[in-house]
Amino acid sequence: MYAQNTYFQNTAPPSQALLDSVNGTSNRKEAASQYAGSNRGEDLQATFLRLLIAQLQNQDPTSPMDSSQMTSQLAQINTVSGIAQLNVSLSALAAQLTADQQTQAALLIGSTVLAPGNSASVTEGKSAGFGVKLERDVTDLQIVVKNSAGQVVDTLNLGKQSAGTVPVGWQPKDASGNPLPDGTYTFTATASAGGQQIPLKTLSTSVVHAVIRQPDGTPGLALSNGTIVGLNDLAAIV
Repeated sequence: MYAQNTYFQNTAPPSQALLDSVNGTSNRKEAASQYAGSNRGEDLQATFLRLLIAQLQNQDPTSPMDSSQMTSQLAQINTVSGIAQLNVSLSALAAQLTADQQTQAALLIGSTVLAPGNSASVTEGKSAGFGVKLERDVTDLQIVVKNSAGQVVDTLNLGKQSAGTVPVGWQPKDASGNPLPDGTYTFTATASAGGQQIPLKTLSTSVVHAVIRQPDGTPGLALSNGTIVGLNDLAAIV
């Protein structure tokens, strides 16, 4: 008994929140929430055991602690400790996944990709083309290309297309077959099936220049057209 008293006196007293939790004077969920963010599960267990010893030493001899209450309290502290350990494990896993994504993204530097956008560049009379992402099969897909002045310079009738990413190899020529001058062009696309318009997304062809860290911690790809996209936004690597 003397050794137990000496051990308890030489250690830091338990917090009021933990006292309330064990004594049943506070909500169990609130106590668990308070300690779930801790990464010191061992400290919580040690504090609980010191508190349990104090309770046993000071209990009423005529009305000793119910064994079922002790079992319930032990289950509570084990649950809190398990939640704390789980949080640590999940944080480590999230950090590892982010690092893996950054490594994968770095491998794309220099690659040509299709990503959300509606522009197409013409250099030395050639273009890398563009693309369209369809939500479902369509019976008619039409693309209209305009120059920097907003004038229509070409119209592409691609007809029936299946759902998914549709790469378009565009030859930069006008309706008369004359080569278009170098520069940046924009395009729009419309698709239909059964007389109804089908939702779609236009895709620009760009080169990955760098990998950056976005505000949410995920890697972003800096593209040659000046935009930044996430890995999930890539429609194709061409």
